[in-house]
Amino acid sequence: MKAVVYKEYGPPDVLKLEEVERPTPKDNEMLVRVHATTVDFGDLLARNFKNTPLSKFYMPLPLWLPVKIAFGWNEPRVRILGSEFSGVVESVGKDVKDFKKGDEVFGYLGQRMGTYAEYLCIPEDRMVGNKPRNMTHEEAASIPYGAIMANEHLKRVMIRPGQKVLVNGASGGIGSAGVQIAKYLGAEVTGVCGPHGQGYVKSLGADHVIDYGKEDFTTNGEAYDVVYDILGKSTFSKCKNSLTDNGTYLNASFKTGKILQMIRTKIAGKKKVLCVFAGEKHEDMAHIRDLAEAGGLRAIIDRTFPLEKTAEAHRYVEDGRRRGSVVITIAREGLA
Repeated sequence: MKAVVYKEYGPPDVLKLEEVERPTPKDNEMLVRVHATTVDFGDLLARNFKNTPLSKFYMPLPLWLPVKIAFGWNEPRVRILGSEFSGVVESVGKDVKDFKKGDEVFGYLGQRMGTYAEYLCIPEDRMVGNKPRNMTHEEAASIPYGAIMANEHLKRVMIRPGQKVLVNGASGGIGSAGVQIAKYLGAEVTGVCGPHGQGYVKSLGADHVIDYGKEDFTTNGEAYDVVYDILGKSTFSKCKNSLTDNGTYLNASFKTGKILQMIRTKIAGKKKVLCVFAGEKHEDMAHIRDLAEAGGLRAIIDRTFPLEKTAEAHRYVEDGRRRGSVVITIAREGLA
């Protein structure tokens, strides 16, 4: 089968289309013929992880070494990138109960990665579910990661209709899902992003959109029940006056200092810092599918690239040009 492989860390040009062995499903796994995958932040980070400074490692410092070992110290241990996918079940192992050949599925492989390929294997109890019926494969492939993360984060703050939620970093994968889920739950949503993402975030359903280059939301006098900070671009001290009396500063990505802040605010003070490690639960995929079919999640695709142009897709995302999801389509005919 064809797959995009990288054998060294570096710029997009390290990604090469090669022939590799097709995987064979274990008894509890299914073989999926991949129709579409995506380029997200994790793919960019993993591709050049050796050269990524600690300042861009948006996790607690003690996790840096385990992640470094998992991905590979001087060269990649994971040779095929990509974590989101949509496709069709080609075959199943003898112990698989809930899926069969021909089922349309979508899912998320997490740090295992491996979706930049014509086929992949995944256990049926991992992050995989039946594809939303109202979505194409390209659309379905673009929602799992952001929706899994945003859903897990936002359910911790129990958003109620009428509350005001600000999403800082609203044009990325997690942020765009956060805007939509918060809006679906009845919140008045403000999205913060760069100038090029204004129209995109508005199209997701945001009630208000702030260009961070022109306005600092922490000084505009507005107060929010939840400030959802995706990449830790702000701080609790800056956001404190932008929170209601019982408001929450919710972090999708965070370092050790914010965990200490969470502990302190849990002990004292009405305004809270909340840091959430999003777990990967199989049952969440059914919830995300239902949410998509109910109209609570939409996929807005900026551009699609064929598998052989994956390096070009990475360059496009790194240049900051995307206005929505960047999808890699994989040929459906003549697969090896």
